[in-house]
Amino acid sequence: MKSPASFKRAAAWALPYWTRGQAGRETPQDLFRVLYFGWLVALTLKLLGSAWDVSWHFKWLRDDLAPPHLLNSAGTAIAVALTLIHGYTGYGADKAALRLIQWGTGIFLIAVPLDLINHRVNGLDITSWSPSHIMLYVGTFFMIAGVIRGWFMGAPPGRERTVVLGAFFAFFLENVHFPEQHQEYGILSIGAWDNHVTYAEPILLRFAADQMERPVDREMMMGFTLPVPDALYPVYAVVVGLSVLVVARLLIGRFGAATLVAAAYVGFRTVIWPLLTFTGFPPSAVPFFLVVAGLVVDLAFLVRVPAVRAVLGAAAGTAAAYAALAVQSTVMGAVYGVLKGQEELLGAPPLVPSSAVWAGLGLLAVWLAAEWATRRRGPRMVETPAVPTPAGAAAPG
Repeated sequence: MKSPASFKRAAAWALPYWTRGQAGRETPQDLFRVLYFGWLVALTLKLLGSAWDVSWHFKWLRDDLAPPHLLNSAGTAIAVALTLIHGYTGYGADKAALRLIQWGTGIFLIAVPLDLINHRVNGLDITSWSPSHIMLYVGTFFMIAGVIRGWFMGAPPGRERTVVLGAFFAFFLENVHFPEQHQEYGILSIGAWDNHVTYAEPILLRFAADQMERPVDREMMMGFTLPVPDALYPVYAVVVGLSVLVVARLLIGRFGAATLVAAAYVGFRTVIWPLLTFTGFPPSAVPFFLVVAGLVVDLAFLVRVPAVRAVLGAAAGTAAAYAALAVQSTVMGAVYGVLKGQEELLGAPPLVPSSAVWAGLGLLAVWLAAEWATRRRGPRMVETPAVPTPAGAAAPG
C-alpha cells in the first residue's frame, strides 16, 4: 500500500498537467504512458468482470449488484475518469481518437440505465444479443477503437508500442466476441440438461420458464440456452472476429500479430475456465478456432497484392474457422467419457456449414475496406516530441 508521501508526490507530478487544452496537444511521454497504462487497468477490470458475468447469469438469477457487475463498474469508473482527462486537457489523444473515446463512453453510459430499465420492465433478459446489451458492446467498441488510435498515433516505436497495441486489440476482440459466449455457455448447458444435469439454480430456471409461460422442460431450456439461430455464431465470428484480426495485422504490421492477438484472448478464456468451473460456475466452450483463423490471416499477408490478399485470405480464413469449429465438435464427441470433465473445453456451438458463403462474403467486404482505408486514409504513426515537464512537476514515483 502506498504511503501518504507517495500520494503527495503523485499529486505534485499530476496537478501541473491539469490545464485546459485542445485535443492533439503535445504530450510528455511519462504522462502519455500513465494515461494508457490507466486504460490497460480499466480494460482489465472490465475484462475480468465480463468473463465472470456470463457464467454468473447462467447460474444465478440476475442481480444489479452482483460481483461481476461491480468489478466491471470499477473498470468503467476508471474509463470515465480517463475520458474526462483526455477531453479536458487535450493530452494523449488527437481529435479523432478523443471523439471515438467520448462517443463510446457516452453510448455505454446511456446503455447502462436502459439495460436496467429493460430488466425492470421485461424481467430476465434471455439473450446477450438484446438491444440494450448490444448498446453496451457498441459503446465499448468505439471506446477501445479510440484508445487504439490514440496509442497508435502517439506511442514511440519499439517493443512496448507493439506489445501494448496487441493488448488493446485483444481487449477489442474480447468485446466483439462477448455476445457469442451465450452460445458457448448455452451449448454445454443444454448438453448437461440432456444428461440430466443442470448448472442453473432452480430459481433461475423457474423464472425463465414463467417468463416463457412454459414448464421447465427441454423446449424452455433451448429458449434459455440457445435463443438465436445456429448460423449466427459462425457467421458473426468470421465476419466480426476475423475482421478484428485483419485490422490488428494491418496496424501492428508484423507477422504473427493476428495469431498472437487471438491466442491472447483464447489463452485468457482457457485460464479463466477452471477458475470458474472449479468454484461451481457453469463451463463454456472455448473458441480455439480463432487461433487457427488468426494464423491463416497472418499467412495471407505473405501475399503482397492487397486485393488478392483479401480474396484469398477471406476464403482461407472462413474455411479454416469453419473446419476448426467442426473439429472441436468432433473431438468433443470422441473424447466424451474418456477425458471426463475436459469435453466442455473442446465443444463448440452448433455449426451450419451452408452459412460459410455469407460469412466469407462478409469478411471479404470488411477486409477490402480495411485494406483501402489503411492505404488511403489510415492513421500514420507520429513520433511524440519531447515536451518539457511543467514547472513544479516531478517524475511520479
